[in-house]
Amino acid sequence: MSEEQRARISEAERTLAAAAEAAATAEARAEAEIRALEADLERWRTESDRVRKELELRHEEELTEERAAKERAIAAAEERLTEIEDHTDAAEDRIAAAERRAEEAERAVAAEKARAREGAAGWLRERIDQIRREGGDK
Repeated sequence: MSEEQRARISEAERTLAAAAEAAATAEARAEAEIRALEADLERWRTESDRVRKELELRHEEELTEERAAKERAIAAAEERLTEIEDHTDAAEDRIAAAERRAEEAERAVAAEKARAREGAAGWLRERIDQIRREGGDK
């Protein structure tokens, strides 16, 4: 083999070694970038999961609060309805008592009218008797 061929082979070996070294460096950089990207992805997934869980919890709390508010509103409405029914019952009782008193008053008025008529009739009878006696005495 000639000196020139050895020099070319030697140059080719150096070029090949440099290329291999550059390739190894590029491969190491690519692997480092891939690991960094994978780590970023994992952090984003973790953060995304945390945020999703936080939102789910907040949503569940809001739903629970809304349910409780609705239940409180229903309970207050039912309580108010019970109060209204109680007031209605009391008013109906007062009306019934007033009707009973009115009936008693009407009976008392009718009885008083009957006594007044009887009294007037008695007075008229006495008056007629008196007029007859006075007419008979003459």
